[in-house]
Amino acid sequence: MLATVTDTQGIIAIAAGAVAIAALLGCVVLSVRVRRLRAAQRLVLGSGDAQDLVGHAAAMQQAFETLKEDVEQTAVRLDGRLAAAEGALRGAISHRALVRYDAYNELSGHQSMSIALLDDERSGIVLSCIHHRDQARVYGKQVRGGQGELELSPEEADAVRRALGGDSEQDERPV
Repeated sequence: MLATVTDTQGIIAIAAGAVAIAALLGCVVLSVRVRRLRAAQRLVLGSGDAQDLVGHAAAMQQAFETLKEDVEQTAVRLDGRLAAAEGALRGAISHRALVRYDAYNELSGHQSMSIALLDDERSGIVLSCIHHRDQARVYGKQVRGGQGELELSPEEADAVRRALGGDSEQDERPV
């Protein structure tokens, strides 16, 4: 006996066919979504990797930890180099001042001068050049901690004071 569309077997067959078509459409929709997801993963993971997103995240975490260690080691090395450079710069001339004056009151145009050249520890030298009409003399005195080893002339003391006070501009002063 043949089943017709109107009897129970025909209705069940039509319902089963409709469910099969709905399942087929669902599979097509899911297939499209999986393709889109894989395309998005390829953007993140790159085209050559066969690993999943979790594996990629774990690899990225390991790479970041390695990079962090490298950066920390580099920072330690740079701190050491910076400390060495700062130590070397402490001995460099960082304070200076020039005082010009007329040593013999001859109105010769302030040709005599005293210059202080000091480091950050307030040590260095003071050079004085005393000019006269027929001669010139140069004197040098060592300075430690802002004080001369020998007694400083008023002009030399003024040059040291100006150098340590940050006023390094040339100054002409009458004597």
